[in-house]
Amino acid sequence: MGTGSRTTLTNSRGTLHRSRGGPVSGYVFRLIREQLGHTQDTLAERFRISSDAVAGWESGRRPLTAVPVGQMLVYRHQLLQLGSSPSLLLTLERAMEADVLLAGALDEEVPAEHGPLGAWVMQRDLVEVLSWPLNGVTPTPLRTLPDPPRPRRGPVPHGPELPTDDRRRFFSRMRRSAEQARGSEHFLMRRQALYLAGYDDAPDTSAWLAQQQRTERPDGWLAGWLNSRSVAAVAARQGDQERMGYFITTSLADDDAGEAANLNYWAYWIGEAPHIQLSDDFIAAPDTGLWQGDRLMRHLVRGLTPQHGFFDLNVHTLWTLVAARPNLLRPGIPGGRDLRRALPLMLDSRELSTRARRELEGIRYAIRLAEA
Repeated sequence: MGTGSRTTLTNSRGTLHRSRGGPVSGYVFRLIREQLGHTQDTLAERFRISSDAVAGWESGRRPLTAVPVGQMLVYRHQLLQLGSSPSLLLTLERAMEADVLLAGALDEEVPAEHGPLGAWVMQRDLVEVLSWPLNGVTPTPLRTLPDPPRPRRGPVPHGPELPTDDRRRFFSRMRRSAEQARGSEHFLMRRQALYLAGYDDAPDTSAWLAQQQRTERPDGWLAGWLNSRSVAAVAARQGDQERMGYFITTSLADDDAGEAANLNYWAYWIGEAPHIQLSDDFIAAPDTGLWQGDRLMRHLVRGLTPQHGFFDLNVHTLWTLVAARPNLLRPGIPGGRDLRRALPLMLDSRELSTRARRELEGIRYAIRLAEA
């Protein structure tokens, strides 16, 4: 491993570019060490490396992405033997992916179309980690960690941090990537660049996104559907619920193809669909695949709060899921139990839209039928 702040990595064309460090994986690695009750010195002793190496990983100065794959697997096995949570180690893997994506986005020498952003359809576990240093929102697997056995000394950051210049450069690169990507060949890269650009809190972000929607001429039904969904999702994240309501009304309700696409998208997004997809084509499948739906139900139920930006979409998707997978309401299914507990509180809320209330009432009726 090098001692500098940048490490040589290889891009998708086999040429070399420079990493700008490993802030996300370094922070997750520190959480893992702290959860085990180790200091940098004691963990370094177990790994038979210098404590400076551990400190370098955690600060991001020595990126974990630069550690040879075989050696990283050895460290992973050692962390498991020490009692580390498998879910934390999986988050570490995603954090290393996030650092590679950040490095690629910040490297001006690598053309956007040659970077990894459009190589595969990203899922929530990666996007949450990738957006962590951009929006400050802790990824789901890390939100309920217990306090570490050893109290931290002095002030510590609450998450991985990007320097202001790197943050500005990242969002600028996402905008340029979206603006320059045209045609079906680069649609996935454009869609994912737009999504990530939506995390920018700059005053002109909403106007820029709206302008991008006006200039886009989607090629085919799926591209148009995904474009509408992406715009609605970014708008909802920024507090604009009207676009999401319009998307539900025009692209989902009373449209079997749109409803199936919505379920396929959600199942893949939360990791219930079993295979990584290299393009969006799977979303347009007329059936909803072999995935069970319980994991998706639990995810949607967790978003059943009227203040949640995706509340109306969560309710509508849940309503569609129950219709497509009525067995999820059978007694004993964990997601169904969570739903039964959440429904009364939801229906008592005065903030429900007319559609959301009607669909929640439909779900309650379906539960009664399942219990009859």
